[in-house]
Amino acid sequence: MKRRQLVLSLAAAGALAILGTPAQASNAYPSKPIKILVPYAAGGVVDVQTRAVVQTMAEILKASIVVEPKPGASGSIAAEAVSQAAPDGYTLIVSASFMNSAPLMESNLRWSPKQFTPVGRFALSPSYLVVPATSPARTVKEFVELAKKSPKPLQYANGGNGTPQQISNELFAKEAGIALEPVMYKGAPPSIPDLINGLVSIGVLPSSVAHPQVNGGKLRALANMSGTRSSHLPDVPTIAEAGFPGATVLSWYGLHAPAGTPPEVIQKLEAAMKQACATAEVKQRLIAAGGEEAFLGTKDFSAFLAKDTQQWANAVKVIAK
Repeated sequence: MKRRQLVLSLAAAGALAILGTPAQASNAYPSKPIKILVPYAAGGVVDVQTRAVVQTMAEILKASIVVEPKPGASGSIAAEAVSQAAPDGYTLIVSASFMNSAPLMESNLRWSPKQFTPVGRFALSPSYLVVPATSPARTVKEFVELAKKSPKPLQYANGGNGTPQQISNELFAKEAGIALEPVMYKGAPPSIPDLINGLVSIGVLPSSVAHPQVNGGKLRALANMSGTRSSHLPDVPTIAEAGFPGATVLSWYGLHAPAGTPPEVIQKLEAAMKQACATAEVKQRLIAAGGEEAFLGTKDFSAFLAKDTQQWANAVKVIAK
């Protein structure tokens, strides 16, 4: 009888130990380096603004955070990799609107938004409709006239299908009634030489990529594709002010973890992001990178994502007509 009681006691203790493991692991988090995959090219707006935030997050969490650019397939290569990662908080993805738009535009994705858990949003960033400095078009309407007179479709730099920049370009062409032919690039930075040299006629670029070229006189910004003017280029009108409000888009950046990541881990990451975004240093870094701090916690970020998905669904319908 005593032997049986001893065996049962040991079994119960083992079960309690197993049940306690996730909580203990969450409490110990982070105990090793955290890897964050950026779905776009190194040096691009997403990469630069991510580093502006996670450097301070690493200090708050007292952990090493490795930022790894993994571009390709309009964000899907990174998304697939993170969707298959262990849900332990040690592999995250920098999320952007492609997570909402790609499922609406592609039927063969090997990942789904349901495979991710939102952590938080950290930034918003404008994009600019730009042309080579040598272009005769000095306004959006002048470019539209130029495109309508062209015997063949003018080409635009496409840094990735499903990105806000690509979709806003398509929305602009649709609303303006002009034909634009995409030329594919792995992100916005690789398209810069061809834009400067006039090998492509136009492009929508993220702010951090556009600013140096516009300020250096190599590209001309015709419009800000966001809803409000930017303090970086205050003289550049919004696309709505230029007469094409239907091409307005919003670029945002946040973090997602694999679905099933413990809530306690999500809360720690959310808290670290909130604390980092509240610092003057991070706010200034984001401004220097062409964006602005725009923190949303997990709950508010989830509500934002639902609205963003609907907006992209509406945009995709317009392009498909």
